[in-house]
Amino acid sequence: MPRLRTKTGKERLLRRVRKQRLKSVTILPSLITILNGVFGLAAIMFAGEGEFVKAGYMVLLAMLADMLDGRLARMSQNTSSFGGQLDSLCDMVSFGVAPAFLMHQVLGARLESAGLTGESFSQRFIWLAAAAYMCCAAIRLARFNVENEEDESAHMSFVGLPSPAAAGVIVSLVIFNQEALPKLAEKNTQFYTFCDSAIIYTLPALALGAAVLMVSRVRYQHIVNQYIKGKKPLSHLIRILLLLAFVYICKLPTAMLLAFCGFAASGFVKWLYKKVARKKGAVPHQDEAGQEALKEDLEPEK
Repeated sequence: MPRLRTKTGKERLLRRVRKQRLKSVTILPSLITILNGVFGLAAIMFAGEGEFVKAGYMVLLAMLADMLDGRLARMSQNTSSFGGQLDSLCDMVSFGVAPAFLMHQVLGARLESAGLTGESFSQRFIWLAAAAYMCCAAIRLARFNVENEEDESAHMSFVGLPSPAAAGVIVSLVIFNQEALPKLAEKNTQFYTFCDSAIIYTLPALALGAAVLMVSRVRYQHIVNQYIKGKKPLSHLIRILLLLAFVYICKLPTAMLLAFCGFAASGFVKWLYKKVARKKGAVPHQDEAGQEALKEDLEPEK
């Protein structure tokens, strides 16, 4: 009788690898995702050359690309694990490394202009804040990949501060400090000096705060899915028009600063209010739907 040939471990491994081999990708969403990473690289290059405002706007362009790629993939019903992994890798460059490096360069240039060179406590603290921000951004993106669901209806809120919003906090502060604030020096020198010092001294602490919020379980609303996508009440349209008018009046750098910092603080303030209200027993009576909404801070994203 002929002997039956059994498959070796190596052959079984090769067969499993062939089954997992990527056969096709969606071109347009993938190109936009890669464009996100290119903008992040451009931001790092501009920051290294001292062009801090240009670096900040490159990060903002990366945010637009990040919004478009996922939207196009879901509209065409071509979401995939490859797209999600590629998106996170590019996000790490644009919203993890680029903002941390930009903050380090801005503060390093300020210390150098003040004559504080060499190893000092300020330089070590700035480096620590940049490293902590980058590490927390990586953890935030990895956790999102593990807990994420491709169903669009599950994306009504985020667990933890999204990495683009955290990057927006740093970038908006830098753009406001470098572009909008110098114009105030001509009108009020004392106010300019106060605001400039406040931003420079608090920037590392704010970066650390944004880093902690990224890896926290504090919930943040998905602005697009909750207030823009689909049919919404007329009041939502009025709010958007008022917001656009506010941006026009306050100019873009100031509006971005208030928007990003306000969004980052909103989730923490809401979480803190609920926690204090529960301890004091001051939570008002609510129906079953309201009680479920109060519990969502303690649950993973679904």
